[in-house]
Amino acid sequence: MKLVVCAYHNVGYRCIEELLRQGAEISLIFTHEDSPTEQIWFSSVRELAEAYKIPYMISSINEPENMERVRKIAPDFLLSFYYRNMIKPEILEIPLKGSLNLHGSYLPKYRGRVPVNWVVINGETETGATLHYMVAKPDAGDIVDQAKVSIAFSDTAHDVFVKVTDAAVTVLQRSWPKLADGTAGRIPMDLSAGSYFGGRKPEDGRIDWSKSAEQIYNLIRGVTHPYPGAFTELNGKKVIIWSACPLEGSGQPGQVVSLNPLRIGTGSGLLELTNHELETGRLELGRKLGSAGETS
Repeated sequence: MKLVVCAYHNVGYRCIEELLRQGAEISLIFTHEDSPTEQIWFSSVRELAEAYKIPYMISSINEPENMERVRKIAPDFLLSFYYRNMIKPEILEIPLKGSLNLHGSYLPKYRGRVPVNWVVINGETETGATLHYMVAKPDAGDIVDQAKVSIAFSDTAHDVFVKVTDAAVTVLQRSWPKLADGTAGRIPMDLSAGSYFGGRKPEDGRIDWSKSAEQIYNLIRGVTHPYPGAFTELNGKKVIIWSACPLEGSGQPGQVVSLNPLRIGTGSGLLELTNHELETGRLELGRKLGSAGETS
């Protein structure tokens, strides 16, 4: 049984390892070049392919010459693990037994991009990993298997990503033998019960101090290290907030109400900053954080 795998990041690395552990034959891997603007904190699928002497490509599977490569292989399955490109429908139709994707949420909730960051930002208490068939619409095909993970109030997006990665391996571990022998089930996905989210940019980490302390706290832990971080501005200078704690209390949104400990007013409650980084200068009592140039 031949496989073509599209993979990146820790989920891609760990899932390929699991397939190899189960004796799967991977004919070709498609992965990505690491972006020079992105902090690379995760394992390299390219290095894994080299270690196991598996042919790999760093160009998109959607390029015409790569589509022909897949046709010549005539794989039984095409599997996608955190691959960042939408795969063209005509490629999805090539594998004899189907094309499947491992998504980092408990579908149909949090379809789309960066689901782990979104679930933390939105204050969810659970998420998961889902193996599903790929169709033209993203994250919409029949579900083969999925597993839930819990999210603690103190978890960062990185903490949740580690849990989701483990859940992804668990799902693949128990699903692959059934896919291989043709006994895996298919559960239609009810998109009306779910949600879709787009990608995020560093600018999306800008703090709106009119929101509650808990909402801002969730944003901070959702984009803290190894992600770019939540930020605000003081006199036009950037302040990155890496960790914080929501507290009861009151203060004008964005106003520094205490220096030791450092506490900021929000739309509801106070936010105590426990790790922050100033581009320059220092915070002063009574100063107001917010848009560029705001100093009231």
